[in-house]
Amino acid sequence: MSPTKSKTFSDSTTLDALNKRIDITSNPNENQPLTMEQHVPLVEKESDVESFELGDIDDKSDKGSAWAKDLPPSWIAHIFPSNIPHSVQLMRKENLAVPACYLCVGLLQGLSGPFLNVYPRFLGATEAQQATISSIRSLPALFKLGFGFLSDTVPFMGYRRKSYMFVGWLMSSISMFSLFMFSDLDRIVNDDTNEMGPSENAPTIGFLSFTVLMFGTGFWMADVMGDSVVAEKAKLEPEATRGHLQSNCYACRFFGLMISAPISTVIYSSMGPKTVIIIMAIVPLLMLPFIYNLKETKNVEIKGTRDQIGEIWRTVCSRAVWQPMGFVYLYNVLQVGNAAWREYLMTILGFTDNQMNSLFIISVVLLYVGVMAYKYFFIKWSWRSVYIITTLLNTVFSSLQVLLIYGITFGLSPFLFALGDDIFADFIGGIQFLPTTIMMVNLCPAGSEGASYAMFTTMNNSAMHMSTAFSTIVLKIWDVSKETMMGGDLSGLVKLTILTTVMQTSGILFVKLLPNTKEDLVKLHKDKYSGSKIGGFLFLTITFLSIANALVVSFLNIVFPGWAGESR
Repeated sequence: MSPTKSKTFSDSTTLDALNKRIDITSNPNENQPLTMEQHVPLVEKESDVESFELGDIDDKSDKGSAWAKDLPPSWIAHIFPSNIPHSVQLMRKENLAVPACYLCVGLLQGLSGPFLNVYPRFLGATEAQQATISSIRSLPALFKLGFGFLSDTVPFMGYRRKSYMFVGWLMSSISMFSLFMFSDLDRIVNDDTNEMGPSENAPTIGFLSFTVLMFGTGFWMADVMGDSVVAEKAKLEPEATRGHLQSNCYACRFFGLMISAPISTVIYSSMGPKTVIIIMAIVPLLMLPFIYNLKETKNVEIKGTRDQIGEIWRTVCSRAVWQPMGFVYLYNVLQVGNAAWREYLMTILGFTDNQMNSLFIISVVLLYVGVMAYKYFFIKWSWRSVYIITTLLNTVFSSLQVLLIYGITFGLSPFLFALGDDIFADFIGGIQFLPTTIMMVNLCPAGSEGASYAMFTTMNNSAMHMSTAFSTIVLKIWDVSKETMMGGDLSGLVKLTILTTVMQTSGILFVKLLPNTKEDLVKLHKDKYSGSKIGGFLFLTITFLSIANALVVSFLNIVFPGWAGESR
């Protein structure tokens, strides 16, 4: 985060002006308060935002920044900007747990992804069992709302966030150590076939599934706590730097994903699954010292459960919530992918596993680049402009798939051409990601950040699950089976590609539901239609029906493997 010159918050007049700044809670209508920042002063106390001086960095006067006292002054000024409160300076000792948590999430996503994509099949799991393990890994994410509500209403050891974060990461670590200690993860070379296979004491599919479930439960619990802390701290950001806190945190997350996914692939291939599991067990433990130092007020006054539920209800009834979140849901539902594309690349174009892994790794890198591009270049753009431009760019790159099917690659190899039209979608997705999360943080009512932010992200994620379901449904419109494509008939694939491209582009038809800026978000709350119980009811109904749908699908995958037509 680049420091801004000339202005500090040491002046008491500036403090008063900041604390009196108009926010979404200023609506005089008591029946429709959004309470984004209600009861939370923008600045906690004057000492938290006093002007930062280089001479303050010593163990006695400023322990939070003492670790950086030997760095060059220019570095110190960049790490600890003088224009933002101490509580928002991520590199202070008492705040390091926040970016570290996001980094850990990214690292473990990258480490676990390649492992779970390959190891169950190595154990002899069927397609249905692989789908089951995938469902178990993502199942705890459906309870993010529960994790958030629990931390909002039931402090553990006096803390609402750090204790649950500690338990979450510890649970993830213990689950992976259990997998390592109570099973043999070594790969054994068969003397007759000279091929590697699992040992006699390799984990059963059931035991692997259980440890993955425990790992996912701890992982998602800790993730929700990190999001909740950021939602609280984001309200303390000065207006000029609003959004930078989240962009920095998610940059840490996607950086971790970017570096760990290829490393995990290499380690698995060269050293085996045991080494990957050991790393996955150690990484969460590295979080524990940071969590111990995380600054959080102990034994704060907690609203009653009824008050919390009422607060959330009034929040979702605001037009500033159900209208933009309606856009987010509709837009993501329409991002229907071409589910036959991967089969086309591997069967018709003959892409190898290494080439497919290369596409994945480069797409992860471009996802991170997209997040950084928004952070440094597009953060001042209006939200509508970001979505319109990125959607049109996605249309262009998706249309290039049709050219690839017809063999028009302008002299490039099919792999390089696919590299352009396939993975740039992740770059565009990275640009679109941050505006949504910044908007969702601005919608969170004070005191209920955990449950409300988890609810918004759950709605966002459930829309993506629905789009995946639709991508499977549209496969049945034309014949895009492997046999048909191998027979030389690609007409169905062309039509499917055009259909999915049109559906993805149609999302911008709803862009007027999205506010241009945070200021427009405030205006929406004061609109005459704000406070609509119908809007709030529809929002909650869609959210919980989407969660129920995902739970049912996960349950069917686990209890009745193969119900969707996979081999048992």
